[in-house]
Amino acid sequence: MSEECEYPSLMRSKRAIDRRIASLAVPALGALVAEPLFLIVDSALVGHLGATPLAGLAIASTVLQTAVGLMIFLAYSTTPLVARRRGAGDLRGAVQAGIDGLWLAFGLGAVLGLAMWALADPLVSIFGTDEAVAAQARIFLTISCAGLPAMLVVFAAMGLLRGLQDTRTPLYVAGIGFTANALLNWWFIYGLGWGIAGSAWGTVVAQWGMVAVYLVIIVRHTRRHGAGLLPRRDGFTQAGVSGGWLFVRTIGLRAALLLTVAAAATHGTVATAGYQIIFTLFSTAAFALDALAIAAQALVGDALGARDGERARQVLRRTVFWGIVCGVVFGALLAAASPVLGFVFTSDPQLLAVLPPSLIVLGISLPLGGYVFVLDGVLMGAGDARYLAWTSLVNLAVYLPVLWAVTVLVPTGTAALVALTAAFAIAFMAARAVTLGIRAHGTRWVRLGV
Repeated sequence: MSEECEYPSLMRSKRAIDRRIASLAVPALGALVAEPLFLIVDSALVGHLGATPLAGLAIASTVLQTAVGLMIFLAYSTTPLVARRRGAGDLRGAVQAGIDGLWLAFGLGAVLGLAMWALADPLVSIFGTDEAVAAQARIFLTISCAGLPAMLVVFAAMGLLRGLQDTRTPLYVAGIGFTANALLNWWFIYGLGWGIAGSAWGTVVAQWGMVAVYLVIIVRHTRRHGAGLLPRRDGFTQAGVSGGWLFVRTIGLRAALLLTVAAAATHGTVATAGYQIIFTLFSTAAFALDALAIAAQALVGDALGARDGERARQVLRRTVFWGIVCGVVFGALLAAASPVLGFVFTSDPQLLAVLPPSLIVLGISLPLGGYVFVLDGVLMGAGDARYLAWTSLVNLAVYLPVLWAVTVLVPTGTAALVALTAAFAIAFMAARAVTLGIRAHGTRWVRLGV
């Protein structure tokens, strides 16, 4: 009798958590996909200018996304800080933690933008590509520096709203930004004839427009809950402690990305441009799967702030289940579309010939990716930043010999692109799965209270 009574209760609990996960993850999906969609628009429009501009975009966007990715802690550290305070019933403190993150994001973005603008030439030269490709990369990179503060403020604003369990507003803002980006890029590239520079300027204008919309929304939250618009010193300290560890974590991830692009560059322009397309699609799938990780961050942080460890563990179990299921679905769709998907990005016959096998490999890897991204979100929501930092460096150390073997032993052409895709999407992600799985299936990440 006891088991019969408990089973319906358990099922109701699962259904309730699944509904809450869906209510956060589905809108978050649209907002998250918007960021790689910016890159897809850039890649598709620039790709039809030729292989050289597309290879230049691959170099510049890698440098740019590496810099921005290193600052992703502005969202990932803000969400759990806000969520824990929300779970504890302190909405004023939750909003104030987000305001502190916005100011930190703007300051870091301004410094980073100026530094990258000044160092554009040496940053591009690291990749050792030919001068025609390097020239295109420098154009895109120097212009894009003007949008760096906006990118980081958008991250922090999304982190605040996610922590408040509002993922619908970022969806609406992302939709407006994506539409503006697509229209402006097309106009600047082809209407005004600016080439790759038009792509960069279109994205910069769209990003600052998104910042303006977010500021209006967040000011309303501060007035509603009595928070201040100026930053607090202790708020910077909290963000710095958590964000510092997440910064180290991201260094490990971004180093793997950067070194993989550098390995592609050693195989020539076709491999570099091909990997740009593969990485664009991987980023799109990753951000789609990361919608579940965002839900996990908000729900785990809220549960731990409310001192409900069992609810946090239930969120872990359900988000992992849905992460693997969604990875299987996305992977199957990508593999099925592999023969024709390349035409979206390029008309170059050499690129079209090498892409399909690598797209199939990428599709096979996505269930593993779903598992990894969800566990990453759970541990971030728990504030387990120190563990994420150290294991990120361990994962990088495991990946480097694999990448070296791919760079040295595999010939150019289709085989090289397949090997690079498998190295990153399967070998590197498998290392992450092991280190994250060990932690998530223990108890040390379950720390209750604010």
